[in-house]
Amino acid sequence: MLARQGFPFDATRRRVDHGFFGPGSPTWKVWTSPTALLGFQRSIAVEAFDPFLAAAVTDTQGIYTDPMGRLDSTLTYFTIVAVGDSRSAIEAAELLQKVHARATGIEPVSGKRYSANDPDSQLWIHMTGWHSVLKCYEMFGPGKLSAEDEARYWADCVIAAELQTCDPAKVPTSRDGVRQYFEDERSRLCWTEHSDRLARQILYPPATTTNPMIAAVARRLTPAVIATLPRWMRQLSSIDQNAAIDAAVIPTMRALMASVTPLPIRTRVARLAAPSLVSVWENALQGEPPLTDTIVTPTEARARYGRTAVAASGD
Repeated sequence: MLARQGFPFDATRRRVDHGFFGPGSPTWKVWTSPTALLGFQRSIAVEAFDPFLAAAVTDTQGIYTDPMGRLDSTLTYFTIVAVGDSRSAIEAAELLQKVHARATGIEPVSGKRYSANDPDSQLWIHMTGWHSVLKCYEMFGPGKLSAEDEARYWADCVIAAELQTCDPAKVPTSRDGVRQYFEDERSRLCWTEHSDRLARQILYPPATTTNPMIAAVARRLTPAVIATLPRWMRQLSSIDQNAAIDAAVIPTMRALMASVTPLPIRTRVARLAAPSLVSVWENALQGEPPLTDTIVTPTEARARYGRTAVAASGD
C-alpha cells in the first residue's frame, strides 16, 4: 500500500447494505477490535521483507514524510473492505488500483521491475494484513476464534481478495494453508536497505514527521509487535528483543487492549493513531441501518457501483 490516499469514504452517507460479511461475522469482530491497530503495525513490518514492495513504498516517499499517515490510510482501506458497505468498498478498491497503477520502477538489489498492482505483490499485502490482524487479536485480544469462526474468517479473506488484483484462487483457506503460504514465500524474502528503512519508520516513527505524542505511543507498542514476529524474521532484520521483554509485554498488552475495548474508548484511541479509521468503525457499529438488510458479493457490488456501471447508468 502507498501513502495516505484519502479514500472516498463518506461517513454521513447511509450504508447501502451490510457489505460482504455482515455484523455477525468473525471478520467484523476481528477488524473492529483495538488489536487491529497493532495488527496493522505488524503487517507493514512483515510486508517489508518483500524487496519489491519495499522498493515501491520507498520510491513513493510517502512513508518517510508521514509514516503514521500510511498506517492510517492502509488500515482504513482494509477496514472499509471488512466492515464498510459494498459501495464504499468498491470505490476505495478502484481508487487504490488507480493509484497503484502509477507505482512502477526497478528493485535495486535484483534489478528487476516492480509494479504495485502485480498480483503476487498484492497477495502478499493481502495475506500479511489479514494474518497479522488475526494474530494480534489472538495474542493481545480475546484469544483464538472458534474453529467455525476461524474457518469463516479465512473464507472471508478469500472474498476480500477479489477487491485487489490478486487471484482469489491462490488465497489460503485455512490456518495450515496460511502457514504453508508464508513458508513458500520465505525463499524470495530478504532484508534490504529499503526494507530496514520502511520497517523502522513504522515501528519507530520519528517525531520530526509524526505528532510527537503519537510517535511516543507507537514506540511503546513496538515491543508487542516484535513479540509476534517469527524468530527467523527477527534474526534476519535485527529487529529483535530478548525473551524477558517478550514474556512481559504479552500480559501487559492484553490488559491494555481489554481496557480500551469499550467502543467510546476504542474510538478515542483510534482517533489518535488512525483517525480515518474511526468514521468507518462508527458508520458500521453506530450508524443507521443500511438501506437493504443484505450481504452481497464483490461481483454483485462491482456490477452496481463500479466505475463502468456508474458511467453506464449516467449517475
